[in-house]
Amino acid sequence: MTAPSSSLRLTVAVLVGAVVAAALTAAGPGPPVPATAGIHELWQDPGDVAARDLRWGRGGQALLPSPDVDYQFEAIDAVGYSAGYDVIDPEGRRWDVKTGEEAQPELIASRVLWAIGFQQPITYFVPEWRLVSGPVEKPLPGRFRLDSDHETVGEWAWSDNPFTGTRELKGLLLANLLINNWDLKTTNNRIYTMASATTTERWFVVQDLGASLGKTAWPVGNRHRLDDYESQDFIVGVQDGRVQIDYQARRRHLLEDLTPADVVWITQLLSRITDRQWADVFAAAAMPDDVSARYIRKIKSKIQEGLALQAHTVNQS
Repeated sequence: MTAPSSSLRLTVAVLVGAVVAAALTAAGPGPPVPATAGIHELWQDPGDVAARDLRWGRGGQALLPSPDVDYQFEAIDAVGYSAGYDVIDPEGRRWDVKTGEEAQPELIASRVLWAIGFQQPITYFVPEWRLVSGPVEKPLPGRFRLDSDHETVGEWAWSDNPFTGTRELKGLLLANLLINNWDLKTTNNRIYTMASATTTERWFVVQDLGASLGKTAWPVGNRHRLDDYESQDFIVGVQDGRVQIDYQARRRHLLEDLTPADVVWITQLLSRITDRQWADVFAAAAMPDDVSARYIRKIKSKIQEGLALQAHTVNQS
């Protein structure tokens, strides 16, 4: 069979994009972003970062999806770049499974953000698993995200949220920039309600992080491309008290008010992640050791770029 031409693929992509845009318009803007929020809804002090379990993450080993059980197919997740499924495990838990090249970088990015205090869902990478009554006989390795411990009640934008101007919001943006997550659109940011036996909390979460560990470019970058990730630095320089980031994708206006103090704060947090923890992060995504070593070396180099801005913070109030 002859592969479709690039022009045909582009036409199909445009048509699909138009259909999705029309559906979103018809559905309306969704619930409004709350006007006030406590910073804990975005970020909580992680305390001793070195004590966090980055192999298993927030859910711990106990919630790791087993490769030896059947996952009941519920629906195809057709939204976004990567293919995926909504499934239910034998315990009745709902999981969103993402397959393809975004699965591993999303798991890694989520672990890193959680390590330094940002609210994140429970996620795992599962190399082999069984799908029952689904569209494929043998599913690809997948990022499993637990959906049954929260409800999604809306979206939030980087430029329209209760945390505008805070160190924590700028730190979250900078952490995403350090791992070259260029897909900073609003639909990737969700508001969760987290219910327990005694309380209900609201979380502001960057949920879809798969466009990471590649290279930023206009209008879109790539993802999970080691050579490209290694080719791009973090800090370009400081001009008029604002940090210039090596970032070439959309939404550059979000980077206009980042100060050396913001960069130092987030990179100090990241520097508390130990070598053992970095190895655990990449092992959690089943990344080969040689590939992991190169990614970790580059990430740590970028952290050092940020820490080097300490000299620029002396005269900042």
